[in-house]
Amino acid sequence: MKNIVAAGLFAAVCGLTVSSASAQDTTLTIRAVEGLKFDVPRFVVRPGTRINLTLDNYDDMAHNLVVTLPNSRLRVVNTSLALGDQAVKLNYVPRTPDVVAHTPVVEPGKAEKISFVLDQEGVYSYVCTYPGHGFVMYGAIYVTRRPATVPALDKDPHVAANRKDDAGHAHHLPDHPYELKYPAVYRTFMPDSGPASIAVGLTPKAAYCWDAGSCRLRYAWTGGFIDQTDHWDGNGKKPTHVLGDVYFRDQGGFPIRLGTADRLPEVKFKGYRLINRYPEFRYLVNGIEVREIIKPLPTGRGLVRQFTLGPVSGPVYFVCKSGDGVKYRPSVGKIQDGFVRLPVGTRSFTLTMIAE
Repeated sequence: MKNIVAAGLFAAVCGLTVSSASAQDTTLTIRAVEGLKFDVPRFVVRPGTRINLTLDNYDDMAHNLVVTLPNSRLRVVNTSLALGDQAVKLNYVPRTPDVVAHTPVVEPGKAEKISFVLDQEGVYSYVCTYPGHGFVMYGAIYVTRRPATVPALDKDPHVAANRKDDAGHAHHLPDHPYELKYPAVYRTFMPDSGPASIAVGLTPKAAYCWDAGSCRLRYAWTGGFIDQTDHWDGNGKKPTHVLGDVYFRDQGGFPIRLGTADRLPEVKFKGYRLINRYPEFRYLVNGIEVREIIKPLPTGRGLVRQFTLGPVSGPVYFVCKSGDGVKYRPSVGKIQDGFVRLPVGTRSFTLTMIAE
């Protein structure tokens, strides 16, 4: 269980994950594990992505994580070995422009977070510069708009030798209590969502988080589904981790408005039922029943949301805020000033969301 990708991306073993756009963040956890290894051997992002990274030390010795510019990993490792009396104070990280970002030294059982942006394309490295570790404990960050050009893991010169033999072994994938069949539905604690969250895996590489407490779609991602290792190990007190890159994140609150566009309605969750394994969510908006089914975009990254409304006497608005990572295409009505105004009497409509 400890050699599982914990968050953000599941790269390397079965595929590569690419962040959605320069305006989006990628959040991931990399674990330091037994054998001088990082559990994530490599990952892929688009240029300009902000990377929010946590180093979680599952090993019985101290480690750090240092992000270096392309072709500078060995130079940084060798420079760190020459720090002398300043080494401990500097967390074994030399003061050099080759270093993009770094954690402090992380003791066993502890974790540290860093955040940084990689604007230029190239193959960056992350490496542990604790004495004696840097020559075998490292991984690669591919910053590229063309993920198909990344070599196979076992032929990747930027990946540590002790991780190349992991290629194709399914035991590095997140465990589940049963064989997953998609669409897959989990009631679980999700990050950046309310306590009554539902994670839905539409396909092995497309998923979303539904917040039953506020009756709305919170975010959607591609690249994988979820890893509940920390959630299970923490007796349900820790959130589940997203395996992939979030390309849509709700920015406007509950999206359906009745009568007027600027007034939030009262909402109440009424449950869901499965239709061909897709959950159909049912909720009340100012007492009006709404049913919603979310499906993957047939091609590319995005979602198709199908709504059925109870009788509404006045106008209905749907929030389509810019900056949330997608472009909207409603089946009826037009987008104006960040809202779709549905024709009076509309009982059903479809909203297509296409990742930018």
